[in-house]
Amino acid sequence: MFWFLLVALVVVVAAVTLVVVGGDDGVALPEAQPDRLHDPLPADRPVARADVDRLRLPVQVRGYRMTDVDDVLGRLGAEIAERDARIAELEAALAGAQATAMGRASAAEEPGTDGPRGEQPGEPGPRS
Repeated sequence: MFWFLLVALVVVVAAVTLVVVGGDDGVALPEAQPDRLHDPLPADRPVARADVDRLRLPVQVRGYRMTDVDDVLGRLGAEIAERDARIAELEAALAGAQATAMGRASAAEEPGTDGPRGEQPGEPGPRS
């Protein structure tokens, strides 16, 4: 009984090996293509949140492909730096506009004037 099970096990292992290798037609398994980043970040427009959510980095035997990860992180870093510069530019423009508006408001409310037209408190206004 032991010898029968041993022979059956050898036959099963040999059959599985032949199926995996390709059988008797002499054709081996094709070379596996390396896993690459199929959907990179768009180059023609700024990166959006949906692009980052949709991004899937390819995995190797020992983790993620370093070149793909470096490319994605470099692109995201450049986009963030560009957006930070744009935000700083817009904040500076807003601060300048607010300072100008405050300067106009303080000039209109100078002591000795009754309103924005510069009328003196004792003078009669324009007649209608």
